[in-house]
Amino acid sequence: MCGIVGVVGKADAAVVLSEGLKRLEYRGYDSAGIATLIDGRIERRRAKGKLSNLEQLLRTKPLDGTTGIGHTRWATHGVANETNAHPHATTSVALVHNGIIENYRELREELTAAGHVFTSQTDTEAAVQLIAHYLGKGLSPEAATRASLDRLEGAFALGILFAGHEDLLIAARRGSPLVIGWGEGAMYLGSDAMALAPFTDRVTYLRDGDWAVLHHDGAEVRDAHGASVKADIRLTAVSGAQVGKGNFRHFMQKEIYEQPSVIGETLNTYFNPMTRTVMLPDLPFDLAAVPKITIVACGTAYLAGAVAKYWFEQVAKVPVEIDMASEFRYRGAPLPKGGLAIFVSQSGETADTLAALRYAREHGQHIVTVVNVAESTMAREADVVLRTQAGPEIGVCSTKAFTCQLVVLACLAIATGAARGTLGKDDEARLCSAIAEVPARASEVLNHDETLRDLAAEIAEATDVLYIGRGTSAAVALEGALKLKEISYIHAEGFPAGELKHGPIALIDETVPVIVLAPSDAVFGKTMSNMEEVIARGGKVVLISDERGVKAGGKLAWRSLTLPSVDPFVAPILYAIPVQLLAYHVAVHKGTDVDQPRNLAKSVTVE
Repeated sequence: MCGIVGVVGKADAAVVLSEGLKRLEYRGYDSAGIATLIDGRIERRRAKGKLSNLEQLLRTKPLDGTTGIGHTRWATHGVANETNAHPHATTSVALVHNGIIENYRELREELTAAGHVFTSQTDTEAAVQLIAHYLGKGLSPEAATRASLDRLEGAFALGILFAGHEDLLIAARRGSPLVIGWGEGAMYLGSDAMALAPFTDRVTYLRDGDWAVLHHDGAEVRDAHGASVKADIRLTAVSGAQVGKGNFRHFMQKEIYEQPSVIGETLNTYFNPMTRTVMLPDLPFDLAAVPKITIVACGTAYLAGAVAKYWFEQVAKVPVEIDMASEFRYRGAPLPKGGLAIFVSQSGETADTLAALRYAREHGQHIVTVVNVAESTMAREADVVLRTQAGPEIGVCSTKAFTCQLVVLACLAIATGAARGTLGKDDEARLCSAIAEVPARASEVLNHDETLRDLAAEIAEATDVLYIGRGTSAAVALEGALKLKEISYIHAEGFPAGELKHGPIALIDETVPVIVLAPSDAVFGKTMSNMEEVIARGGKVVLISDERGVKAGGKLAWRSLTLPSVDPFVAPILYAIPVQLLAYHVAVHKGTDVDQPRNLAKSVTVE
């Protein structure tokens, strides 16, 4: 959500800023802009919509200068338009901002009374006007920034440019991530290392509360109290190559097709094929002694956790609570001493999940993170990092990150069962063999792409679609519905199949497609009974099952899809793929923006 890039150096700043912003498009945005210093004056270009609109503006009204800041905005306070787009500026200061200034209303009233004129609806402008206010009192840029930071409340990352100071950028971080890049005769600023990868691989991740003063030849980092701290410079593994779509039409399609490969890469990290056992990094706690597991996440990552709840309880016999990160800490959840808290996030920067992690830390939990970005804030704050090997996921709608999260959580569940003695050697070997087959079986699922594309043309005509399943398939049903509404904008809901009779069955008629996820598992018969209830009420059933399941129920269904027969333990990983493909093809048929759907952001860094 939102992207920041900045540079202070000797080269054309507009070129650097544009390249950096392109690499942040995946985060989601609805407007963009840059500001540079020209003969000491702040000059801006801003545009609503895609970066292509900003690029067109820069072709007709170019910006010179070697120092500048840029931003892609995802609207929170104020609609998406040019006026509300960043950078925000006065004649003395310009600023880009990720996050939320929570006390902006009070600051706005105070500064308006002092004679400052606001032109936007954003919370960000309060920070700009506050810094300008202190500059007007004669404070230096550094002192004005420090005074302003002391008064700002909320979570934010800031990049600040000052009129008349060609060799100066100031960065500040509280809650939202921010990284400094160290170049040759230039310094860079970005929301993440990917934005800076074309220019440098030497980076410093600002710690929470840090702020930094950047000149073309270096930077000084200070803590929240203003004391200088040593900049920890590290090499980043993020590639400078721009991630492309290859021969695929969309990033989402490409990322769906990458799943056999990245699932295999993730398995290689945690699975020993010689011993048929799970390999985990050294743990600073005993899995066998954990009294309770708490899984916390948002969105698709939450649904990965919902699948994992079944795995941990069935395989390791340990009680598990799954919580939405946005609600978790506000409940004041009691946590047992020595409990294990697992936080799942593609980016490792999700604001709600990060806040929940810190709550769990304060309450004596062992912290494990399942993340795709090794250098993320959650990874740095965890006791143990279990990294997915999904690679960069550019499409806003998560696909390969989800299945890789499931693989990691499945491995952790097996290891926990083995450590607790609830999973015998034979069963451990059986489950490990089953998960080792997943990459090959995932490739087989992709062979149904054409069938799903044809089905999508019919599903696209619906106004409502329901997904049902039992056991781990209930969570996949929720994920399927989420995918469809995210990118096709069709109203979709997922339910545990047994809950239909408790209300949702009232929604069913002959116009409502119902996607039934039913692998041949212990609850297959129950799911078939629920499917027949749908059919009796005119629902158009699409049955997704294996050969045995389609043989048993396919004749009753409107359409059916036969997936490979696998151990029920790994079925949710495979059954996620057809619902991803179905959502993708429906969205393409409807002509929506598949990779950057409206109102959504890839990395949600505000609460």
